[in-house]
Amino acid sequence: MEAEARNILERAAESSFPPLHAVHHLLSVGVCVRCILRLLGAYSSACSYACLTASVLHSFLEEHDESIKGGSCPCLSMNDAYCSVCLGVLLPTFHRDEGLETPNGISHIDNMSSVISQAVHGESYQVDEFSLEISLPPVIAANERAVRLYMKQKYGNENWFKDKMFAQQTMSVKEALRLLIAPSLEKLMNAKHGNNSFRIRLTYTHGDASQKLHSLLPNEHSRKRKPDSRKGGDASNEAHKRNSADGNPIQTSESDSFIYKSLEGIQDQEFCNAFQLPPEKVFKPCHLLISCLRSPTYLGGRYLKLSRNVSQSCWIIDDERMGEASVEEIIGENVRAICRGDSCKFHAAGREDIDVRMLGSGRPFLVEVLNVRSIPSETEVQQIEERINNSEKKYVIVRNLKLVDNEIWTMMREGEAEKQKQYTALIWTSRDLTDDDLHNISIMKEMEIVQKTPIRVLHRRSPLERKRIIHW
Repeated sequence: MEAEARNILERAAESSFPPLHAVHHLLSVGVCVRCILRLLGAYSSACSYACLTASVLHSFLEEHDESIKGGSCPCLSMNDAYCSVCLGVLLPTFHRDEGLETPNGISHIDNMSSVISQAVHGESYQVDEFSLEISLPPVIAANERAVRLYMKQKYGNENWFKDKMFAQQTMSVKEALRLLIAPSLEKLMNAKHGNNSFRIRLTYTHGDASQKLHSLLPNEHSRKRKPDSRKGGDASNEAHKRNSADGNPIQTSESDSFIYKSLEGIQDQEFCNAFQLPPEKVFKPCHLLISCLRSPTYLGGRYLKLSRNVSQSCWIIDDERMGEASVEEIIGENVRAICRGDSCKFHAAGREDIDVRMLGSGRPFLVEVLNVRSIPSETEVQQIEERINNSEKKYVIVRNLKLVDNEIWTMMREGEAEKQKQYTALIWTSRDLTDDDLHNISIMKEMEIVQKTPIRVLHRRSPLERKRIIHW
């Protein structure tokens, strides 16, 4: 592994390394080997190699850098410090509620992959493909800028600096972390990285560093904004004032967004005056929260409602249920149980009153299941349909139930187009109907009527008069 690491560094040095004394200086101020490689744009894909360590880079520099040969070098004397740029995210070391995560006979990368895999399997997710979403504290962006400005002050007049320290040439911490752990995670989970339907979210926070950053941000009166940073500034300013007045730690995504905007609005000279260059070393890693989320899964079909005492959706007024059950609950709960989702939403192409049956070909519907642990197979979908149709109380029957994807809303639009409904009703008259009566009724076409909002639903619908057409 050490030979492989040295080979990587040799290739990086040949292709795009700046002077080795500059690399050595970054190492001495607490920048980790992976941040050095990505900030200098030097063979950035090397970030994915587990064999790269600070000690290997230090040894490499001692052999190749004439300026430090034979001299004492204190840059590795503080081994308990984490990277002053990424705060240990690319080591990768992190803290969770259970305590500090450190390797036990395996690499940091494999250890992290194992922790993520355990979190996924602990929720019993069925995973074939996954994507990584990474959220980092704004202090990392501030640290990176501080290192760039520090290097500019120190080496800005040297020709190599102009080619090596520009943001567009470098790899972000998020990209580097994905490169670092995705291959190991693919092997461990036996799943492919890249699909967005199942997302593993890694949320990093660093309370101490974030609070310190927020305290260093200039207030509204002293900050000079860039011209393109003024858009939408009023709301951010108000949020800043509220947060400052409350004195609460800034942890939410909304406040992070404000901090990023504030950093963008600070000119370089103002930044240098307000922040420490280079950033100080840190002795506490980020806290990591691992969460998983799958995109909604849809099952669609048509339902028939056979009971006149079953509503379409759950209907409760003043804590009292209306009707015996609902189509939403009967279908939704059976689907959710098989998919093992957090919750479900019921969508239908229109609705019928509680005391009206839905017969014929049935009404199109969708069940949107949120964050499912298991995608149902065709056999399981068939079992859901059979379980509903064979229930003891024949309230609802389901037809053509299936997993749906892109065609879901097309099917719903087809249902909306079926606005011409056919009703069957039993009518009582005070006299016998003659053939002429039936003929006169049957020749009526496109008869417009005005329908008032029924008293029964006035609690949830506006009291209006709505025009309706009786076609035939």
